[in-house]
Amino acid sequence: MPKHDATTPVLDPYVPERGSTVYRVEHYGLDLTYRVVANRLQGVATIEVLVLRASDVVVLDLVHLKASRVSVGGRRARFSQHGGKLTVRLGEVAQSGRRVTLEVTYGGSPRPVVGRWGDTGWEELTEGSLVASQPDGAPSWFPCNDHPSVKATFEITVTTDSPYTVVANGPLLGVTRKATTRVWRFGRTDPMCTYLASVNVGRYEPLELAAPAPGAVPQRAVLAREQHGAATADLRRHSEMMRVFERLFGPYPFDQYTLVVAEDDLEIPLEAQGLSIFGRNHIDGDGTWDRLVAHELAHQWFGNSVSVRRWQHIWLNEGFACYAEWLWSEESGRATADAHARAAHARLAALPQDLVVGDPGPDLMFDDRLYKRGALTLHALRLTIGHEPFFRVLRTWTVARRFGTATTADLRDVIVEQVPEHADAVDELLEQWLGRAALPALPEAVRR
Repeated sequence: MPKHDATTPVLDPYVPERGSTVYRVEHYGLDLTYRVVANRLQGVATIEVLVLRASDVVVLDLVHLKASRVSVGGRRARFSQHGGKLTVRLGEVAQSGRRVTLEVTYGGSPRPVVGRWGDTGWEELTEGSLVASQPDGAPSWFPCNDHPSVKATFEITVTTDSPYTVVANGPLLGVTRKATTRVWRFGRTDPMCTYLASVNVGRYEPLELAAPAPGAVPQRAVLAREQHGAATADLRRHSEMMRVFERLFGPYPFDQYTLVVAEDDLEIPLEAQGLSIFGRNHIDGDGTWDRLVAHELAHQWFGNSVSVRRWQHIWLNEGFACYAEWLWSEESGRATADAHARAAHARLAALPQDLVVGDPGPDLMFDDRLYKRGALTLHALRLTIGHEPFFRVLRTWTVARRFGTATTADLRDVIVEQVPEHADAVDELLEQWLGRAALPALPEAVRR
């Protein structure tokens, strides 16, 4: 089993060109103006920084867009930009523990970052735009410290053309008209990773998914009017899904949940904090993609609230979300999680055994085998420690690590804390399933 990661951030070996270990961002204030037809973005980013190591510069990630003015503590600062990095000169050496406020004015025509994982970041649609930043696309639309372990709060304001609706992280505080535009103001978020920040622009109308009720999580879809009928059919059990996941995983970690359905087709849905983004092809009125609805909702607990400290531990996001698909199937009266697990195990047994789930490497971190083997790891754990202890572990995990970051070793500690009598079995199980390429056998039956 890997040892605990240090709390001081280090460059992530999966994405070594991103992030900085010199400072931590505590808050981003983003004031954006986006012209849809021209695909033109202008922004002012107010960035509150905590210095971790003495330095006279702060280096931010910013790709494709150009900074035109930078200030430090309200005073104009020198800066340079090269190779996806914006270097801001502080004018003096800032010692560890000092807080500094940067203001960056920037703009250009945003486009995705193109790399080994395809296109990530700001994506222009036929009518509007969306943001899909995992794992390295956040710098395509704002200057940031793009590292999974660096969580900050956000406040986002977007001005765009009047016919369009904006959906972003945080509670919507208000919409005001300004000539031919509208200004959308979103309130402060809970701490989140940069890749989970999102702005979506389209010709959308809201569809409420949950009747107002005391204690109920507000849930809505935002999509084109012509899709409301299909969405009503596909998402008719969404409130039930939310209740099931709260029972299994613990309280929903955020104030609300929004499903954005783009007017374009998308290859896969995408998670962001407090919302998920689907393509119009994922809402067909027949419930074809119900498992993906469950998958993205589960990410609010696993990945968005409890986030990976290094990309090496991506299975903690995707394995849990995949297992949630199987749990929802079981809870909604269809195939059991055990049936799904054994079918997945049979399929994986016929595939190459060259993936180490606990450290897959950057080329395989989004391989479907990691999703399924991550889910199988959890099912094997459930079979080993028993049904009730397993879900007690999950609820403890989501509460203890809420709004934080974690590693596989952290999960191991929570498991052993809850079921100390199984410590040796847990260590062997995690080593077999996460530390070795060969696919282990599944235990025989669920212990209840």
